[in-house]
Order: sequence, then C-alpha cells, then structure tokens
Amino acid sequence: MKRIILSVIIITAALSGGILLNRARGDADDAKPGAKTEAKTEAKADGKKETPAEPRLSRDTNGNVVIKIEDEVQKRSGIKAESLAATRLVPELKAYGRVLDPAPLASLLIELATAQAASSASSNELTRLKTLSASGNASARAVQAAEAAALHDQLTTESARDRLTLSWGREIAGQSDLPAFIQSLTTLDTVLVRVDLPGSQRLGGPPEAARVVSLSGNSTDAQMLGAALSVDPQTQGQGFMLQVKTNQSRFLPGQAVTGYLKVPGEPLNGVIVPRDAVIRAEGRSWIYVATDDDHFVRKEINLDHPTENGWFVMNGVTANDHVATVGAQSIYSEETKPAGGPDD
Repeated sequence: MKRIILSVIIITAALSGGILLNRARGDADDAKPGAKTEAKTEAKADGKKETPAEPRLSRDTNGNVVIKIEDEVQKRSGIKAESLAATRLVPELKAYGRVLDPAPLASLLIELATAQAASSASSNELTRLKTLSASGNASARAVQAAEAAALHDQLTTESARDRLTLSWGREIAGQSDLPAFIQSLTTLDTVLVRVDLPGSQRLGGPPEAARVVSLSGNSTDAQMLGAALSVDPQTQGQGFMLQVKTNQSRFLPGQAVTGYLKVPGEPLNGVIVPRDAVIRAEGRSWIYVATDDDHFVRKEINLDHPTENGWFVMNGVTANDHVATVGAQSIYSEETKPAGGPDD
C-alpha cells in the first residue's frame, strides 16, 4: 500500500513539473524579439500593410536635394514661392577695378592752373615791354629777359598739361570746365573708376556703355570716358576710365568694384532672381524651386550678372519655375536641421 501511495506522489510531481516547464518555455518565446511582430501580424486579419512615412529629405534624378516642408511650417516661416520675371540683357564683359583717389588729379590741376597764370602774366609783360621798346622806353635786354620768362612759363604750362593727359587721358584733360570737374570729384559727387579686363580679353574699340557694381551688390550706370593709357601690372589687360555719379550709390576712393562693359551682340535671354532668393552654402550659390505645394528642390545657379533688381541668370531656372523668393534661408534651416527635431 505504501508503495502505491509513493508511486502516485512521484507521478503527480512529474506532471506538475512538466506543466511548469512548458509555461516557462512559453514565456521565453513571448519574450523573443520576433514574438510581438508575429502576434501583430496574426492580429491583422485583413492583411493590410502600413504605408511608410515619406522621408523629409531626398534627391531627384539629377542629384539635387529635395526637401518636404509641410504647409504649416511654410506659413509659420513666411515662405513664399513666385514665378520669375523673364528679361533680356545686352552682352557684357566683366572687368575688375577700383575707385580712384582724386587727389593726384587735383594736384596736377593746381599745377596746371598755376603754370597758366604765370604764363599769362609773363606774356602780358612781354607785350608791354615790346611796346615800350618800340618807343625807346625799354632796353633790348629787358625785352629778351621777358621773352625768356614767357617761353619758360609757356613750356611749364605745356608740361603740366602733357602730364595730365598722359596720366588721366585726353577725355579728362580736355574737359570743357576742368575746375568744376575736379570739384565734383573732391566733393565725391562723382568718382573716377578704372576697370581692367583679364589679359586674355581684348576689345577693338571702347564699349557702348558700362555699369559698376560694388561688393555689396549695388549696380550703377557709368559714363565711359575712354581707354586707360597704361596697363595694370597685375591683370596685364585692357583698361578703361569711367565716371560714376554717387547720388544713388556711395563709392569711396580705393573701393574695389566690378565693371560690366556692354559690347555689341545679340541680347541674352534669362530671368531675374531676387537677392533674397539666393543662399550661399558650401562655397556656392543656391535657390529653392517649388516642385509642388510642399516640396522644394535646391538648385545651384551662377551669379555672373548682378542687376539693380537682383541677379540675371541664364541657366538652371526659367520663368515657368516657382522660386522661393521669401524664406529661402528658412528652407535651408529646415534642410540642415538634425533628424528627430521638434517638427519631425
């Protein structure tokens, strides 16, 4: 009897242990990484799959960065995309130069005026002595001395005028009212600008017109005075003298400028890109073109032709494109924002 009872106890213990072991194995299986996925898959009786979220950043077929910006973010950042104005531009050659210091020119003018005054006085004295000599009231020696003085002053005047012409050109030396011209330069109402073409470029004659652009981007029409009479030691190119009125843009002596010389040829077709639409990054210039309501593609453009209203661009963008003219910097900030930001 005891043996029977003992056998029942052993069998009962074995069964209980097996049940506990199976439960433990089941719990361990549930804890495996794929268990929850399998459970979720089984739970989806309809067989539908979740659509993955569209990435914030991607690239188009040309390798350009495409950024998705929700409508809310656009409104909050004030982003505005507009079509560009098509225009035509007369062919231009780019030249580099600086605003000239008028002090050496003013000094030459003072020297010339002084020589002219002395020459006028000595010439009058010679005329007076010749009159007196004719009536026997002046010696021949006095007349000879007066002739020498008049000739000296005349040569001094011609020397000052020649140096003025050789240094600044016939157009400047031949001004009808040279003192008034110099005064406009010393008061900075106008400035003289010299620009030089690269050594590889040559013009057969003076350009039809010109404009000058400061480093800040201000563009101002310039009056062509003529070709420079010397070669710049650095560029070794052809130089031109320009006069610029400063009533619209401020130019100071020594300031570096870029000159655009208008030359004969067929007008160039392009669009005007506003300055606020351009961002500078990675050492290049970019704009954002809207491909639909919430996608913008970043495109590189060349800023070779600045104008009063922006940049004249011939390649990479057309009048049919909608460009972010307001908020381009905000789009770039969204593009460069680290993943997992507050709006992601």
